[in-house]
Amino acid sequence: MRTICFYFQVHQPYRIKPYRFFDIGEDHYYWDDFSNRTIIRKVAQKCYLPMNALLLELIQRYQGKFKVTFSLSGTFLDQMEAYAPDVLESFQRLVATGQVELLNETYGHALASLKSKAEFTDMVQKHQEKISRLFNGYTPKVFRNTELIYSDKIGEMVADMGYEAILTEGAKHILGWKSPNYVYHNSLNPKLKVLLKNFRLSDDIAFRFSNKTWEDYPLTTDKFINWINAIPKEEQTLNLFMDYETFGEHQWAETGIFEFMRALPESVFKHSDFSFSTPSEIISQVSPVGAIHVPTPISWADEERDLTAWLGNDLQDEAFDRLYELEDQVKKINDPDIQRDWKYLQTSDHFYYMCTKFFSDGSVHEYFSPYDTPYDAFINYMNVLSDFVLRVKEKVKEVEKV
Repeated sequence: MRTICFYFQVHQPYRIKPYRFFDIGEDHYYWDDFSNRTIIRKVAQKCYLPMNALLLELIQRYQGKFKVTFSLSGTFLDQMEAYAPDVLESFQRLVATGQVELLNETYGHALASLKSKAEFTDMVQKHQEKISRLFNGYTPKVFRNTELIYSDKIGEMVADMGYEAILTEGAKHILGWKSPNYVYHNSLNPKLKVLLKNFRLSDDIAFRFSNKTWEDYPLTTDKFINWINAIPKEEQTLNLFMDYETFGEHQWAETGIFEFMRALPESVFKHSDFSFSTPSEIISQVSPVGAIHVPTPISWADEERDLTAWLGNDLQDEAFDRLYELEDQVKKINDPDIQRDWKYLQTSDHFYYMCTKFFSDGSVHEYFSPYDTPYDAFINYMNVLSDFVLRVKEKVKEVEKV
């Protein structure tokens, strides 16, 4: 068996509105509804609707031979329900074909796995409930942590929750001489299979497709097929993992990205010995070659493939620690607004905006941030968090009185 696994991360954060120091204690609503609605509708027109239509066309054309996999964050699902029901319906149509696998993750696209097993488990359960409600009782078997963050201990927690496999980055400093094109297993619990992203071939599509200074520009299906055919015959899985917004948003339609994707399955079937599979199909058919040892967390972000995109400076660490100091108190509160804000404030994007890496990946961080500087992101977040702390303390007092 030689197979391609196409996995797409679909995520949009709830962006925080400009929140001044003088708003603390006065304004308890933090979310920039105008920006969130505007962005989700823009990306829907550029990416979600045309790409979902294209994938449905390919699934129907190849009658069970073409398959893809999605992870839909809870914050994205909430925004689809609020602002883009047509996008939600298009994802539901895709899943209904039986050729699309959905993965589970943390509801808030959070970094909870690095801080709190209890909060991590709770977020995963809430996401499972949301997926089940929106997709006709669907129960994911495979897990994908926020930004593909993974370590041996995180994998062990995921295995304890009953998942059969997890996706992560095929980071060079972890693999060494090994190839990402095999199935591995968690080093602490061998029951959990681990699928690794082939970052070179994934990033050729996700990042380099429209780069005219790239030595292999333009990327054609013939060129891509030649590359995958060069993979040694004994290597069985090619995991192409990327942001779904690659199609139409990061790589505009004018680059030819949709035409490339439309033509790719036919080229794979005609000119290679690869098929297409979902993660569940792969782990049911391919045995692990051994354990993958990841003592320190990895991710799919930046050159370092570590956590420094979110937790690499004093600003990020301060915000992160202050937020999770509230966990025990929040758990006592049965208030939907508090619980909603708790989930949304954990979203990894807020910490990403505070990143001060100005070198190899600085332009990427700048592209995704709505703030002028990381310091602006920190100040805005901490103003909101200060108000949230006041609300949590007040609610806890009310609970304890009762």
